[in-house]
Amino acid sequence: MGALLAVPGCAASMACCFGSSACSLCCAACPSSRNSTTTRIMYALMLFVGTIVSCVMLAPSIQHKLAENKWFCDGLDKMAGINCGHATGFQAVYRVCAGMASFFFIFTLLMFGVKSSRDPRAYIQNGFWFFKYIIMTGIIVAYFYMSSETLAEPLMWFGMIGGFLFILIQLILIVDFAHGLAESWVEKYEEEESRSCYAGLLAFTFGCYAIAIVAMVLMFVFYASGGTCALPKFFISFNLIACVIVSVISILPNIQENMPRSGLLQSAIISCYVMYLTIFVHNATDPGKKEEGYGTPMPAQSIVSLVLWFLCLLYASIRNSTNTSLGKITGGTDDGTTESNDHDVEKVWDNEKDGVAYSYSFFHFMFGLASLYVMMTLTSWYSPSSDLSKLNANMSSVWVKIVSSWMCIALYAWTLVAPSVFPDRDF
Repeated sequence: MGALLAVPGCAASMACCFGSSACSLCCAACPSSRNSTTTRIMYALMLFVGTIVSCVMLAPSIQHKLAENKWFCDGLDKMAGINCGHATGFQAVYRVCAGMASFFFIFTLLMFGVKSSRDPRAYIQNGFWFFKYIIMTGIIVAYFYMSSETLAEPLMWFGMIGGFLFILIQLILIVDFAHGLAESWVEKYEEEESRSCYAGLLAFTFGCYAIAIVAMVLMFVFYASGGTCALPKFFISFNLIACVIVSVISILPNIQENMPRSGLLQSAIISCYVMYLTIFVHNATDPGKKEEGYGTPMPAQSIVSLVLWFLCLLYASIRNSTNTSLGKITGGTDDGTTESNDHDVEKVWDNEKDGVAYSYSFFHFMFGLASLYVMMTLTSWYSPSSDLSKLNANMSSVWVKIVSSWMCIALYAWTLVAPSVFPDRDF
């Protein structure tokens, strides 16, 4: 909670952003917190601001202004065979998100090999926020001066690859969250025998299963009711069977012996997420109807995806234990317990003098992929060579989500089975 409470104080430090520490000059109201945590939250805020700007680019008035500049559409009409005026918003989102991704990938290289806050590069990592915003803005503006003819197709491929890789990281975050939530609730119940905690466990478990079941029924009704819907029927049925299998595996005696706190709560969360991934975005536009105005409205599913995306990033920014799956993939060399001698009088104290709490380089790599995921989500995985009238029927989006759902189930199943298969290893 201290990390969450530090957000307002750290945001206020933007007025003091010439310093070398993320919140070293925060106001007195900023609660005591680790420097590593406040830094990650500040980067999350940077990404969030960039995402808001990307959403603004989809506004009709903004797209109208961009369409008036003919150079913005040079070559795109011939390449895609569509009216570029309808795609200006998506092309603008491409540029904003590509600028953010480039910024974080540059920092990925710059921060490679940092082992503690004593490294001179750690001062760059933890401060100078004003200059970071200026640099990111400059990169984004530079992308806007590149023509769509040379930029659209390469960015689409980078976006699809990067977006898919971030989905894999997001799966690890969600599985890690499911295990962490279940373990904390079960531990509290065992120590305090809290009836409210037990009731919460039951309510959350059955609530998630109820949502998953309702989603499955609705998908069968709306997406698999026709005679030509063999592929949707297969996807829904396969994922339903897979969710049942992992739920049964989670309560097997052998699994419970090696993972006594595994159970239906984690399976319910995973089942709910898998059903969310299985929901398809079908073509809601009449192919014979001529597109009017600029751009296309943002699908509701994209909004849900962005909410889930931001929660995962916030979780990654706060969660820093090296004993978790998240801590291991982010490469932290310290569990965050090292404290400065005078941190009681300092609002933000350096906990990375003996070792970093997370890998600076991998953190920026993850945020670079997150930027590309935003790019593809806001544009419904748009391809410059596709017809905008059939945008919502984009099969690339369908396959990305379906493959992701299968990998999510496989990853969760492995976390259940691995301790029994390899009892001598630490999981």
